[in-house]
Amino acid sequence: MNRRRIWIGAAVVVIAGLAVASALIYKPAIAPIATPSPDSFDGDLKREGARVVALGDCIVCHTAKDGRPFAGGLPLKTPFGTIFATNITPDPQTGIGTWSEAAFARAVREGVSRDGHLLYPAFPYVHFTRISDHDISAAYAYLMSREPVHASAPANQLIFPLNFRPPLAFWNLLFLRSGPREADASQDAQLSRGKLLVDGLGHCASCHSPLNAIGGEKAGHAFDGGVVDGWEAPPLNQLDAAAKPWTKEQLVTYLRTGRASEHGAAAGPMLPVTRDLATVPVEDVEAIATYILSLQKATPPEGAPPQGAPSKSASPEGAPPASAAVERVAAREATPAEQRGAVLFNASCAQCHGTGSPMQVIGERPTLAFSTAVNGQTPRNAVQMILNGITWHGEDSMNYMPAFSGIYNDRDVADLVAYVRGAYSTRPAWPDAEPLVATLRKEDSAQ
Repeated sequence: MNRRRIWIGAAVVVIAGLAVASALIYKPAIAPIATPSPDSFDGDLKREGARVVALGDCIVCHTAKDGRPFAGGLPLKTPFGTIFATNITPDPQTGIGTWSEAAFARAVREGVSRDGHLLYPAFPYVHFTRISDHDISAAYAYLMSREPVHASAPANQLIFPLNFRPPLAFWNLLFLRSGPREADASQDAQLSRGKLLVDGLGHCASCHSPLNAIGGEKAGHAFDGGVVDGWEAPPLNQLDAAAKPWTKEQLVTYLRTGRASEHGAAAGPMLPVTRDLATVPVEDVEAIATYILSLQKATPPEGAPPQGAPSKSASPEGAPPASAAVERVAAREATPAEQRGAVLFNASCAQCHGTGSPMQVIGERPTLAFSTAVNGQTPRNAVQMILNGITWHGEDSMNYMPAFSGIYNDRDVADLVAYVRGAYSTRPAWPDAEPLVATLRKEDSAQ
């Protein structure tokens, strides 16, 4: 009798478990609609949608290199393989032309496609779920008014078993807290607005936080820094510990122009983000900067100088004297790598970054002593900058740097980063970067 009860109980548990699993995995399709006319949407709503889409960086991820805007196809590198962004133009066959607003909202809030299949969290619906109903309606109106582009994304290239979507239901159970968020009336209005933008539309933690073994943001480590497309996304909660602590004005300028006078220029995945933020009202960026600066931790990262402390070679005003870089290496015996790197620096870099160069004296470019890449915990971003530079962007040539990947070999690049670290930073020397250079060069060529 007892054995029979055990078997019955086990069967009930199994059935209940299967029922729960089915409920998690199965999502019904939402019926397709006829593609709405762009004229069917209110003009003001479409203009608001342009602002929402820019704040969400939608064009950044959903546009392939040399591709049509929002037509998808961009490869998104993850630890589990490559996911290709989808087409979100109103093309009825390959885009979202037959999606109702309800289907669009479900994808944004729950990570579920119109036909019911689960979306991969490379699409940051765990953050977009916080967006207001009005902003979702505005984004839908804007995207449905774009030019339709017939373009299918390549098949994703993921490891087993993540090439199957059902396990995503359990991932969502762990990390998705569906539903919009409201402004906190008890907080300063600008701070509250900034929190909504950073945590929701801006999804800043998606890039600037470390991930756990299954690709979720590590609990308790929001904004501690991450790695995206081979670049380090630096910690957003340690800006006070920079070689030159960030001010709100500098952060707003950086986010809107891609350059801060005392810090450096945006590059890699961050550069297109700044170009999007240049199109939104300045009050949105000011709110973002206010909230980010409220996140600062009291303890600086290992190896960093105390918060607010000037560089060892800094003048009383906090700016390095003209000969600081030369004196810092000359004050001790330079390593062989630094000696080789100094020769390369003088040949290719000193014209823009050297002491007294026109780019600094006339162009007001910051010294490398303040560079986030040069003062980083690893040489990753310094290597990427040398390999890839900052691409020319038409008339917007303020932030341009030629790529040296075709000029210098792996040893040369490693020597260069050894030299700039030793010459311009007071932080500990990096380990030999040559293996990292080889890895990043290979990854870059595969994109």
